[in-house]
Amino acid sequence: MRIDFDSCAIGIELGSTRIKAVLTSSEGKVLASGSFEWQNRYENGYWTYPIELVTIGLKSAYKALKDDVKAKYGLTIKRVGAIGVSAMMHGYLVFGKDGRLLTPFRTWRNDTASRAADELTEIFGFHIPARWSIAHLYQAILDKEEHVKDIDYLVALEGYVHRLLTGKRVIGLNEASGMFPLDSLTKDYDAEKTAIFDKILEDRGYRFKLKDIMPRPLCAGENAGYLTEEGAILIDEDGDLEPGIPFCPPEGDGGTGMVATNSVRAGKGNLSAGTSVFAVIVLKDQLKKLHREVDMFCTPTGVPAANVHCGNCSSDLNAWVRVFEDFAGRLGAKIGKNELYELLFRASTEGKSDCDGLLSYNFLSGEHLFGITEGRPIVTREINSEMNLPNFTRSLLYSTFAGLAIGIRALTMGEGVVIDSLVAHGGLFKTEGVLQRYVADAFGVPVTVMETAGEGGAWGMSLLALYSISGGKRSFEDYLDGIFANTKSTTIAPSKANAEGFAKYLDRYERGLAVEKKAVELL
Repeated sequence: MRIDFDSCAIGIELGSTRIKAVLTSSEGKVLASGSFEWQNRYENGYWTYPIELVTIGLKSAYKALKDDVKAKYGLTIKRVGAIGVSAMMHGYLVFGKDGRLLTPFRTWRNDTASRAADELTEIFGFHIPARWSIAHLYQAILDKEEHVKDIDYLVALEGYVHRLLTGKRVIGLNEASGMFPLDSLTKDYDAEKTAIFDKILEDRGYRFKLKDIMPRPLCAGENAGYLTEEGAILIDEDGDLEPGIPFCPPEGDGGTGMVATNSVRAGKGNLSAGTSVFAVIVLKDQLKKLHREVDMFCTPTGVPAANVHCGNCSSDLNAWVRVFEDFAGRLGAKIGKNELYELLFRASTEGKSDCDGLLSYNFLSGEHLFGITEGRPIVTREINSEMNLPNFTRSLLYSTFAGLAIGIRALTMGEGVVIDSLVAHGGLFKTEGVLQRYVADAFGVPVTVMETAGEGGAWGMSLLALYSISGGKRSFEDYLDGIFANTKSTTIAPSKANAEGFAKYLDRYERGLAVEKKAVELL
């Protein structure tokens, strides 16, 4: 098969558990892919990844992509039309003038900046989550950390990788709005809030201003630099990849999630379920008041969007699947992991809609939405509950998005936001019709899963890269409509009976949060 590499794009995403690279055609079809598995670590009070593992994983994922292209098509990648880099949003990476990392990478998963986030929320009159970059910076200031005075550059993970490959200190609008409040009209950091923070820096004796150390925001479609010679060798040690390839603005996984589900127009929403879970609703109007359950940020083109985010989703479920895998192995049963997930998901559909009193908390780490600073996974049940596999697995699946459902109510009930539909994506939706139905029942809206649901953020990033070389003849929204025109999908409408069952589960879930908080205190 012949591939016109100049019309293709490479999308790279550094996710929570996997770094993935995909090669995508101009029509949006994934031609090849490669990945590298990694895991965060809890060290010295912070969730982190070793910085050297970023480049190791990047090289490995690209090498796997390159090998896949060679195996499938007998071709070697030397050049493509564009490249884009995405990563899990937020977090704290700070560097000195010499390029040295000043403190280990603090990821979005950390809830250690809660005090700073609360203070900034009061100061700005705008909700600042603890995982945002500005909250981490302000917490370091409050804690009088020595490294702050030496900061030359503060950036999120994909911006760091983008600079390694292009030398440019830039960021996409979606990620920019997850580092510091963004003005949707100017498509830049909010000038009033920037001035307020600059005064804080000045009063505390720091010589830099905020915009001096932050990456410059760029809109989808803008050029964000070119692959340097150093960047080409960094990503492809064989030396086959040529420098000079254009890059689109690097984006957060919130933005690539919107793109991968074609949820960038007002009234549309998407739900992404992985290590964390979040729902993003593109707004028709600005919210009337501050909601601490809701984060405000932008689409890659700067349209305001409301985000409800929970740091815990699939990790505890995955741990239970490993228990069942171990049990099956001890019985001598040969069952693949994907088959096991399918079996357990299908079993959950036989459970009662309220799980018959079973209750699960999947908090492997802290959960900012409820003021819980550390993780303590819990499974509990009422005395007369029927403890069987269907009820148990259904409870585990409910727990992956129960916290999110509580946050969404702040939008629908507190602001009257109407969600026309949700598009769901992520590996948990690969088992057709299971979690998709539960989410529809929980949120009371039709939920669509596209055939591309498993492609994820790397693919969404490749579409952003493709758009950057499309010539700008159409708006990004219209461009995506063209890409998705022939995409197959399934939609499930909510069921009243099942919705009532989930409502009972969620009521117990809310009341039981006090138990979770006590567990953190005592265990």
